[in-house]
Amino acid sequence: MNGYVKAEEMAERWNVSVRQVQLLCQNGKIEGSSKFGNAWAIPENTPKPTRTGKYKPGRKPMDKLSEGLL
Repeated sequence: MNGYVKAEEMAERWNVSVRQVQLLCQNGKIEGSSKFGNAWAIPENTPKPTRTGKYKPGRKPMDKLSEGLL
């Protein structure tokens, strides 16, 4: 498909695991991605999604963990 790449190629470009790219697609974080069978098609000029900076529920901030308070 012209204009699309597989999750494997995008993982190499972004320097992340293939599974991470698959999860980003599955969770709707990569706009325009589509699943064909068991392969993801991702628009080739898609920028790497960035984190929102929010903690997952139940996670403790790292600064308290590093201070040994917990």
